[in-house]
Amino acid sequence: GSKFGGGGVSSAQNADRERKERLKQLALESIDLAKDPYLMRNHLGTYECKLCLTLHTNEANYLAHTQGKKHQAGLAKRAAMEKARAEQASANAMPMPNLAGSKRTRERKVRIGRPAYQIYKNRDVDTNQRCLSFELQYPEIDKDVQPRHRFMSSYEQRVEPPDRRYQYLLVAADPYETVAFKIPNEPIDKGEGRFVTHWDEEVKKFTLTLYFMEPTDEKSQGTGLAQ
Repeated sequence: GSKFGGGGVSSAQNADRERKERLKQLALESIDLAKDPYLMRNHLGTYECKLCLTLHTNEANYLAHTQGKKHQAGLAKRAAMEKARAEQASANAMPMPNLAGSKRTRERKVRIGRPAYQIYKNRDVDTNQRCLSFELQYPEIDKDVQPRHRFMSSYEQRVEPPDRRYQYLLVAADPYETVAFKIPNEPIDKGEGRFVTHWDEEVKKFTLTLYFMEPTDEKSQGTGLAQ
């Protein structure tokens, strides 16, 4: 006869085996192995994991393998490789124009120096507001391009040490270098007729005129700086 308690041990082993089998069946029902790119059935009827290069007797055994540390680590490594490859491909993705178009693109990037410019200073006879007028010549400006402008604080630029008493007026037009004019950091009047820009297409001249809200002293005349 069997030893005392042997039946109990056997029953516990059977219960554990049945529990594992139920979990495998449940996993098989919830996971579509047909969509697993790493599962392959060979000519011997066994299953192979193409990621880990391991052999498995059946689908349930393979499924148990996919939950192990080796397979999970392999998935994480593959995911990292795919991400890096995708980022590299995105960084290298560039349009492939014909040679003529590529040549024109390179030529547009070549800067031909700063445009010629003049600065005029005066005061409004009625309001005594100080006025600055900038005239820039762009004889070789690219076709269908108009000069653009913006204001930049002293802390944005990297040409001179920051000085909160001043700001910069930037004017840009390809293929010329951007030019910055150093002007007082004071409120600019944006009222009607107080801030005016004009692009003369025929003579290729850009004009910008501005008025400060309050009069300033004689030391605030604009100075041209190359960016």
